[in-house]
Amino acid sequence: MKTCLGIVICCLVLVSCKTEQAQSQYQKIIQSKQLKIGTLFGSTSYFLTADGATGFEYELAKHFADYLDVELVVVPVYDLSELFALLDSGQVDLLAANLTRTPDREKQYRFSPSYLKISEKLIFKQGNIRPRKWEDLNGKLIIAANSTHAQTVEDNAPESLDWQVTSDLDSEELIQAVLDEEIDYTIVDSNLLAVNRRISPELSIGFSVSKEQQIAWVFNQESNDELFAKLIDFFGAINQDGSFAYLEDKHFGHVRDFDYVDTRQFLKAIEKTLPKYQGWFEQYAGQYKLDWRLLAAQSYQESHWNPRAKSPTGVRGIMMLTQPTAKQVGVKSRLNAEDNIRGGAQYLASLMKRIPARIQDPDRTWFALAAYNIGLGHLEDARRITESLGSDPDKWHQVKKHLPFLQKKKYYKFTRYGYARGNEAVNYVENIRRYYDSLSWFYGLQTNTSNMTNTDAKPEDNQTN
Repeated sequence: MKTCLGIVICCLVLVSCKTEQAQSQYQKIIQSKQLKIGTLFGSTSYFLTADGATGFEYELAKHFADYLDVELVVVPVYDLSELFALLDSGQVDLLAANLTRTPDREKQYRFSPSYLKISEKLIFKQGNIRPRKWEDLNGKLIIAANSTHAQTVEDNAPESLDWQVTSDLDSEELIQAVLDEEIDYTIVDSNLLAVNRRISPELSIGFSVSKEQQIAWVFNQESNDELFAKLIDFFGAINQDGSFAYLEDKHFGHVRDFDYVDTRQFLKAIEKTLPKYQGWFEQYAGQYKLDWRLLAAQSYQESHWNPRAKSPTGVRGIMMLTQPTAKQVGVKSRLNAEDNIRGGAQYLASLMKRIPARIQDPDRTWFALAAYNIGLGHLEDARRITESLGSDPDKWHQVKKHLPFLQKKKYYKFTRYGYARGNEAVNYVENIRRYYDSLSWFYGLQTNTSNMTNTDAKPEDNQTN
């Protein structure tokens, strides 16, 4: 009896010590006023631009730090093995790096609630024979080391398949190796592929090598329940208030749909046609305090940079101005490319000013573009419908769901301006977002539409291991 009691007391002491040690992680975050995250450099997680740090995982972690009222400290690395070492050694509190939740990882680590779903795709370069199953592979397949992709191949591919892993290249470098025809195939996550296809349309999907998988943040097993409870509350809050949907749309909403032909034509036009007009885009965007790449992206959507473009309704020129709009902004000849660009910039800037002041970028920009296409009155009708249905009329990702309602009699008969092709306005804005991303990449600025807004978090790059 004494022996059993002694064992119970020892167990309670050990549990108490472990709890105190675990609790210290959360208390340390609060007391130090710092949340340290480990992440990977990459287009879907974290990268630096002229405007500062950005990336979906980075911004999501910044929201969590703000929720805890602490500073975000980012420790970025280049390799998955380095990433998990950061967590194992206690240098970071959690990992936020587009990490897949797998049974093997769950044996070693604790996961946050899942917040994204992806699938793994085998990719090859357009023009080569498409493989539709493992047995069709006829070439070099290389996969990033320490990734879940290697486990996927082991679990699903035939034993006879010849494949390799590499520690020298990450997933985005392997994508480039496929484009450069240094290798024939690799495996990437679907969200990373979507982001890269906007600038590399030659990337083609052979087949999906996995079912949908869940993405989540990673903690040590010893992470205490208090920190985990805060995280559950945080994800509940950002899902309820729409913050998560906003971030997800901001980074991935405009790249879900892919058009190979259109993307190819646009990239060719950047090289061959844009140089003729780039100086005017820069000049007049600067005059009206716009981003010239945005103005150029809009112009491509309007006319494919054709100064003599004409619609069946009589809209004309490189910025496709109506006759009343041209008169309003002082454009005498809509076929004069320079004057048309100036007028388009002036008109877009005026729409930006007419969007309610409380609406911040990038939503302010997307609303102004939608108004350029469909008219400010119809946009306001769509915002009123959005609000009446319980959604936020100041968020583009909410309003774009309701713009097509302007085509439904049950809604438009109660609006001020009546029927409008709201779905066209949605496609218009989303196309411009994609073109803007491509222009930003092409001109070496390594940015995307998330850069329309600056962030005040300060990543600690000198802590990289």
